[in-house]
Amino acid sequence: MKETISSEQKPIKLWLSDIEAGALEQARNLANLPFVFHHIAIMPDAHQGYGMPIGGVMAAEEMIVPNAVGVDIGCGMCAVRTSLTEISKEKLKSIMALVRLAIPLGFKHHNRGQGQKRMPNGADELDIVRTEYQSALKQIGTLGGGNHFIEIQRGSDGYIWLMIHSGSRNIGFRVANHYNRLAISLNDKWKSKVPGKWQLAYLPMDSSAGQIYLREMQYCVEFAHANRILMMERLIDAVVNVCGPVFFEDEINIAHNYAAREKHFNKEVMVHRKGATRAFKDEYGIVPGCQGTMSYIVRGKGNPESFKSCSHGAGRQMGRKQAQRQLDLQKEMARLDALGVIHSIRSRRDLDEAAGAYKDISVVMASQADLVEIVTELRPLAVIKG
Repeated sequence: MKETISSEQKPIKLWLSDIEAGALEQARNLANLPFVFHHIAIMPDAHQGYGMPIGGVMAAEEMIVPNAVGVDIGCGMCAVRTSLTEISKEKLKSIMALVRLAIPLGFKHHNRGQGQKRMPNGADELDIVRTEYQSALKQIGTLGGGNHFIEIQRGSDGYIWLMIHSGSRNIGFRVANHYNRLAISLNDKWKSKVPGKWQLAYLPMDSSAGQIYLREMQYCVEFAHANRILMMERLIDAVVNVCGPVFFEDEINIAHNYAAREKHFNKEVMVHRKGATRAFKDEYGIVPGCQGTMSYIVRGKGNPESFKSCSHGAGRQMGRKQAQRQLDLQKEMARLDALGVIHSIRSRRDLDEAAGAYKDISVVMASQADLVEIVTELRPLAVIKG
């Protein structure tokens, strides 16, 4: 931990020394919420989000805040170690070509539903999920856009790894927006003392609205998990198709946008992780870098000061439009080419996902040495971006 700010109603504990002004202001707002518990934890990849910083962890007493979970509910990581120890560039290209045929990218969906057996149960009991269910049948097994990716990597353990970063697609977006709007409406009705400009409207956990949001949110977490499972199955199929018989270990599949009831400092609280990964003691997790940089399989240390959490990645240091304006296209492409990475930087519009738009992942990892230990370093070989 780098610093503790004690000027607000609750302390703010920072695992970075260079937090941007907007993210710090949002952290101060969190620390002054009447229902926040103990302190606010800000991870080393933090940057400004909507209402709550990406890379923030907040524990709340009997309240849940939709904007402290975010719009991509259940977004997270999936990683699998293969039995391969070598793979040629030609085979990598063939695998990625098959992946592009099997997994829709960006706004694209499957032409038909992928089967109800792949979907979480209980959709009929949830208003927003039910209205989005038929669309979600075509969205499961799709990557989405933004910073979502599919990557093949070489591990420091000598093996080839597969990794996917994706979330809950449109179903999570719809749930998040609906319940944030509902929270805003109810907070206005209750004449809440939380300023609307903070974008932190809340729902009491003992209210019907709070309970139904929690259930719909959990469905989206499970959908995002299932989404990554299906994509990983199809990535594995592509690897087998190109490389022949390969053994695959059990996957690590984790979320980094959600809220869950947990016990911390001897109290049951609702822990909101927005761009933060759970890091209970000896629990395995994934901290991805950005395009062309290292990613990490980690083991949690269960540090109570971070509510047993760690960063979810490198974290942005430039906004998307800023990166497209300011980064040098040829320089970013040359950096990846020099590393031998099969990458997705082709034009200026792709610069929003270039390495230069992100923080240095090695600095992020060093800053959270008290939260996780590195188990395996993963160097990128080929990447597909959403």
